[in-house]
Amino acid sequence: MKFSATQVAAVIQGQIEGDEKAVVYDLAKIEEAKKGTLCFLANPKYEQHLYTTEASIVIINNDLKLKQKVNATLIRVPDAYTAFATLLQTYEQIMKVNKSGISDKAIIAETAKIGQNVYIGAGAVIDEHARIADNVQIYPNTYIGDHAKVGKGSILYANVSIYHRCEVGATCILHSGVVVGCDGFGHAPQADGTFQKIPQLGNVVIEDYVELGANCTIDRATMGSTIIERGAKLDNLIQLGHNAIIGANTVIAAQAGISGSTKIGSNNMIGGQAGIVGHIYTANGVKVNAQSGVTKSIKKENKLVTGSPAYDYTASLRSQSVVRKLPDLMSRIIDLEQKLEELKKAT
Repeated sequence: MKFSATQVAAVIQGQIEGDEKAVVYDLAKIEEAKKGTLCFLANPKYEQHLYTTEASIVIINNDLKLKQKVNATLIRVPDAYTAFATLLQTYEQIMKVNKSGISDKAIIAETAKIGQNVYIGAGAVIDEHARIADNVQIYPNTYIGDHAKVGKGSILYANVSIYHRCEVGATCILHSGVVVGCDGFGHAPQADGTFQKIPQLGNVVIEDYVELGANCTIDRATMGSTIIERGAKLDNLIQLGHNAIIGANTVIAAQAGISGSTKIGSNNMIGGQAGIVGHIYTANGVKVNAQSGVTKSIKKENKLVTGSPAYDYTASLRSQSVVRKLPDLMSRIIDLEQKLEELKKAT
């Protein structure tokens, strides 16, 4: 399938500089692009490749000032990264094969309610009183528990498990291996050193437009609900504890862990392998650097923290700079002490 610069510009509402009839057949990274491919430049670190790339079309930001001649046709937009994402979404829709129909190897309870234009793959199990809305796609070997709900247009890939009474909103994407509604980690210590399991009687509520990466595990609440609010995006291998709340449009990178009863504000950005203890909260717009350990509530909006325990990002960088200089500082102190001792002896 091929697209001209004019067609691409129409999709992303960009301005063409160069050959409007330039044609592309594929997408590529700017540093690897060949003739007939389209790429984008958003990170200034890669600008050098713009002047040597063999790509036929490159999407760039409006404010980029060229330092050299560019052979490729350029399409200028306010935000090249967002424009490229829009283009990928459009391409995905063109290439997408919409699955439909219910496999005769799926197991569906008589009391379950199934909407229109639903796809249910082989080996999937839809349990008693579950409700599946219109245009949902449920891939093979996925389990939907008793009284669980899946909203309109959501996609559940292979081997997803939605436990009883849990709810998935509309237009959500749950990748393979996601578990929604497993028991929260609740165990009461006993006098004899054993632990008594605390029943987890709540559920999980996932609002609309949420995406969960492969093998995310979302614990059900002890009472009430564990909640992932509208538009949140979770990467692969993330653990969310019972009664936690993830705010709207928050993004969390892989291997992060959010402990129970913690509330993450809206529009937070949490880096990979970050850990957040239980029963605290973060304000809206907070950014947590990768591998940070957050042990106290972050009350200031748009704050950036790093380290373990996590604290102000700028202060942390200054501290790291001092630590790197410690060996040199130690040598200077020893030298000064020796000179001071010599002065004492001389007097």
